[in-house]
Amino acid sequence: MKILIADDHELFRDGLRHVLEQVGQSPEIVEARDFTEALEQVAVHADLDIVLLDLTMPGMEWVDGLSQIKAKLPSTIPVVILSATDDRNHVLRAVTMGAAGFIPKTSSSRVMLSALQLVLSGGVYLPPALLEQAVAAQAEGHDPVATEAAVSNLTPRQREVLALLGQGKSNKEIARILDLAEGTVKLHVTAILKALNVNNRTRAVVAAAQLGLTVPNLSK
Repeated sequence: MKILIADDHELFRDGLRHVLEQVGQSPEIVEARDFTEALEQVAVHADLDIVLLDLTMPGMEWVDGLSQIKAKLPSTIPVVILSATDDRNHVLRAVTMGAAGFIPKTSSSRVMLSALQLVLSGGVYLPPALLEQAVAAQAEGHDPVATEAAVSNLTPRQREVLALLGQGKSNKEIARILDLAEGTVKLHVTAILKALNVNNRTRAVVAAAQLGLTVPNLSK
């Protein structure tokens, strides 16, 4: 397993290295201190399994940095935001751009490991606090991701799949739980994204939260 840590604080990178050793499979770690180096590492290491990216690094604005990194990576390689920022708008924008999740730097090592294992299995992790903020924003009339009207167009089976997406489950896990072929689950997920008018499964998780579904609280 090969992991890119892109963060401008050496002390944090060193600490994260020790945490990642617990992931197993003796991960190979490559590092970047800014967005420019991150782009260079992505270009050199085509066999990355996951990218852990801080939003506040030198080199360029984070929106441009994330966009360029996503453009260089295959869609199958997840980019997880691992940052100290608590700006909901920044995080939700990163999600909209295709980030596979957000892990606050204040998380315990156990929560970080659980979240990373979830993402590596094809799932999505967003902290419950962030989702609560998203739901609160909807209640105040701001930026709803999905509506009950959109969900009404889903079949009963697709509603079940959406509920499991809301728990951060991967396609493989959903297939096992619902006793479906994984290919069938992929078709359902595609239909759900289209119905909710979202462009990735991370946004579907936010939509599920706004509709009363929840992701697992890994801190418990």
